[in-house]
Amino acid sequence: MKKWFPSVFPALLIIIVMTGVFIFSQTTNLLLYHLGIYPLSAKGLLGILLAPFIHENANHLYSNIIPFFVLTVLLFYFYKDIAYEILGFSWIMTGVLVWFGARPAYHIGASGVVYALMAFHVLSGMVRKNPHLLSISLLIVFLYGGMIWGIFPDFIPGRAISWESHLAGLITGCILAIYYRSQGPQRPLYSWELEPDEEEDDEENPPQNNKPDNTEKEANQAEEIMIKYIYKKNNDDEEETHH
Repeated sequence: MKKWFPSVFPALLIIIVMTGVFIFSQTTNLLLYHLGIYPLSAKGLLGILLAPFIHENANHLYSNIIPFFVLTVLLFYFYKDIAYEILGFSWIMTGVLVWFGARPAYHIGASGVVYALMAFHVLSGMVRKNPHLLSISLLIVFLYGGMIWGIFPDFIPGRAISWESHLAGLITGCILAIYYRSQGPQRPLYSWELEPDEEEDDEENPPQNNKPDNTEKEANQAEEIMIKYIYKKNNDDEEETHH
């Protein structure tokens, strides 16, 4: 449990703030929707930061905080080196896309961020080809795969749902998965990938023989060898010595 705590804490903290804002708005009857994103207007710029904290009702809050908690915990556990960047960009980029391209209405809720995190996890696991991350991708598809229909307005007719936020989050998550594909956990290298391929030689730089060439040295030594014959005569025998 201790190794999961650093991953749980950021997600839990944000959810506490979301829940606190909702309770405050309900107990005070204070409508906070005007703090959401209103596209192409100066008053809606603040909503890029605040909209994910604001929810219309308890069902809206509950449907967002559960997947947000799961996806954020997985993000901080498996991508701890880049988790804050991914979460921050998911939050901001989704809001910016909604501000530029959504319908002229107030857009609130954390669903856009949820879609961004979901898309990041699914695509990142596939791009990196890491077995653990790929299993997480499949798990998320199993749990939240049905959310893909939330980007099609024809499947939610007459409902006040910001499908633009869902689509913006999906686009954001895919962009982040591709951009950060070389950072964080990578595909493990197997032993056969680490061994050099002996059959492929570099034609421009052929392998050199590191064995010392003793031919010239032996030739020089041969030239230095001189054989002298010294004859010493005496009465008894003849002695021959070699140097």
